[in-house]
Amino acid sequence: MAPTSNRPVDWEALVQENENRLYRAALAILGSPQDAEDAVQDAFVKYLEKAPAELKAPNAWLMRVLINGCKSRLRLAWRQVGPIPEELPAPTPEEREELAELWQLPPEERCAIHLFYYEGWSTREISAITGVAEGTVRSRLSRARERLRKLLADTAGG
Repeated sequence: MAPTSNRPVDWEALVQENENRLYRAALAILGSPQDAEDAVQDAFVKYLEKAPAELKAPNAWLMRVLINGCKSRLRLAWRQVGPIPEELPAPTPEEREELAELWQLPPEERCAIHLFYYEGWSTREISAITGVAEGTVRSRLSRARERLRKLLADTAGG
């Protein structure tokens, strides 16, 4: 399938460069490997169909499309986050427990944590990608950190 615009694209390189990081972000937000795979596939399809001809940052564009798609999926009435997917790499029981705590955060906070700590994006970049104010991103990060502190303290103390 060729892109619908006139811009030349190395499709294979674009997919290889972005596939894993998009999947990790979608999995962090959605909590389901199947939903994450679907969200990533949808993001690439949207790239083929709708990406601007003069796109300077396809990685950021894809991430924004992915996050918007994840938000749409989360709004579905039947959608619920289940237990931690077994596919997540967590070699030790302690790391698995920490992931369980992370999984208790609301999706928007998991998204902010993932993009900031795992993808290394600044709050300004996360703001542009998610379409929320930079202050909102900082608030979500702050709330998530505080919730994680409490959850981890409860787990360690109890």
